[in-house]
Amino acid sequence: MTALARDTPASRRVRANGTVYQRKDGRWEAAGYVLAPGDTRKRVRVYGITRKEALAKLTEKVAASNRGVPVVSVQGSLAAYLTYWLENVAVHQLRETTHTRYTACTNRYLIPGLGKKKLTKLTAKDVRTWLNQLRITCQCCTRGLDAARSQPRCCAAGTCCGKRLSPLTLAYIHSVLKSALEHAVREEEIPRNVARNVRTGTPRPRRFEPLTADEGRQFLAATSGHRLHALFELALRTGLRKGELLGLRWEDLDNSSSTASIRRAHLRQIRFHDLRHSTATLLLEQGVELVVIKELLGRAHIGATATVYAHVRLRLQRDAVDLLGRTLGQPSGATTDPDDGDPPLCATPVR
Repeated sequence: MTALARDTPASRRVRANGTVYQRKDGRWEAAGYVLAPGDTRKRVRVYGITRKEALAKLTEKVAASNRGVPVVSVQGSLAAYLTYWLENVAVHQLRETTHTRYTACTNRYLIPGLGKKKLTKLTAKDVRTWLNQLRITCQCCTRGLDAARSQPRCCAAGTCCGKRLSPLTLAYIHSVLKSALEHAVREEEIPRNVARNVRTGTPRPRRFEPLTADEGRQFLAATSGHRLHALFELALRTGLRKGELLGLRWEDLDNSSSTASIRRAHLRQIRFHDLRHSTATLLLEQGVELVVIKELLGRAHIGATATVYAHVRLRLQRDAVDLLGRTLGQPSGATTDPDDGDPPLCATPVR
């Protein structure tokens, strides 16, 4: 005999698309049908401490389903979940450039390495084993880079070049996986983020060799006749990233273009990105606050800037202590000849 609606207990209510009821353990459970990959529908269950919380979670999933966003099956592969996360979640939460890097990292490393694993079966051991293997694997061979060359010079030629991923790249890959699994935890698809239980170690910042103020002036003078002189000068004066600079147009800078040949070569070989580091170093030496440099370089956190340029700050602190020591050891009324001893702290501004 079918129970009438008025006879239904208060702990159980049937809605158009979903059921909300209280479990024996005191939690509230809500269940309903939502869109799944492959244009199918599946029943999902969400939980909450209160009836309102459980119903809100179910309503959110149903609303996303009505917008055509499928809910990935936890029984599916990690590759399917990562694809769903990138296309339907991360694309709305990340900047476009960040989302592009996440997508490239996922397609290049995560899916080939762990994609066949079931989302619910993925363990910390799986992640740790894969990262350790990735750490010692030649990328030329694994990704088929050598086979695509017109003249192989790695494993296809019989000699491995030993190209390995840097600690920073490994840490970045690990962070992308953690972000994806963290969303699965928030949506209660999996009980815990197993990637958080894996420690990759803190990568050391890359060593770089920034230009001194004198070398900066030499660099600008040496490239004054070059057709890309405006690009070089803008890079050194502003600290813009290479991609940001290459995206500029001449009309954006309001400069007339000219071409000339470089007649002589002044400076040691540096990376283009070292111009960005040189900007921050020179600003620090001029006494500019670290928070201002962080904003100028477009960094999200001041901690990263402080870590990268810690050696510059330490040198400036030593100079300050030495200056104080000379001042305290100087007899009263004595003066210091600017031509003798160490130069003063204030360096000549780069103009």
